[in-house]
Amino acid sequence: MKLINRGKTKDVYLMDDGNYLFKFKDDVTGENGIFDPGANTVGLKMEGAGNAALRLTTYFFKILNDRGIPTHFIDSDLGESTMKVKKAKLFGEGIEVICRYRAVGSFLRRYGKYAREGQALHGLIEITLKDDLRNDPLITKDALEVLGILSTEEYRILKNLTFEICEIIKEELSAKGLELYDIKLEFGRVGDNNEITLIDEISGGNMRVYKDGSYVGPLQLAEIMLN
Repeated sequence: MKLINRGKTKDVYLMDDGNYLFKFKDDVTGENGIFDPGANTVGLKMEGAGNAALRLTTYFFKILNDRGIPTHFIDSDLGESTMKVKKAKLFGEGIEVICRYRAVGSFLRRYGKYAREGQALHGLIEITLKDDLRNDPLITKDALEVLGILSTEEYRILKNLTFEICEIIKEELSAKGLELYDIKLEFGRVGDNNEITLIDEISGGNMRVYKDGSYVGPLQLAEIMLN
């Protein structure tokens, strides 16, 4: 295998068959030793976080695959903390799609003049560019099209797919007494027909989940969902 990218929370390898292999790490995003799923820097290391992220990601990807949602997931090896996925082409150099059900995190920091903490947002969808240098800026539908990152039709498909995926995840969490506040997803183009496909991971590292008004951390989330 060839190392393609040494990422913040996982390393990516190109396999001989043309697929990718993700190696999950115990590093998580945050600042000053405090975990934050919205941060774009590694803030701390949590023992077992990588395997917990892989187990939860495997759980959700299998559900989505069974529902006919296009994902890049092929299989995982929990013992090795690795996941085999289909090769995907990024939109530009990568975009992130955030689905917000309640006002917290960066949304509240940006719009605190108008929004109150915990305010219902009903699945509001935002898109940011993966750009650490510019702190992952928000981008509009029109700008995505003008810059050649995403066409109007692709934007429509992406938005509808995001909401469908997030509603499924929200229902799964709700069945365990948990409430999804927000979640960050990534997409790419897969296959000869460039199908818009869910990529990366679905774990406590890229969502905010609460139980009875209290935040649930990534390790606790995996324990609740998988036991």
